[in-house]
Amino acid sequence: MTMDLKEIEVLIKEALPDASVEIQDLAGDGNHYSATIISSQFSGKSKIEQHKMVYNSLQGKMGNELHALAIKTKES
Repeated sequence: MTMDLKEIEVLIKEALPDASVEIQDLAGDGNHYSATIISSQFSGKSKIEQHKMVYNSLQGKMGNELHALAIKTKES
């Protein structure tokens, strides 16, 4: 089972309500995505901490329904 990009966006926005989220399906297969997330909640956090926040928002779906997600985070 795969995830659609809207589902990914909803999960991220639930965890980071102020986030601007842009998701691309890299291979057109519903399995390989790229996400750019801009949020004020990233302020003062390392890239690793920012990425963990995004992974946590996916509620364990990474590696299961969601095969690959390249993440770019930025502070707003």
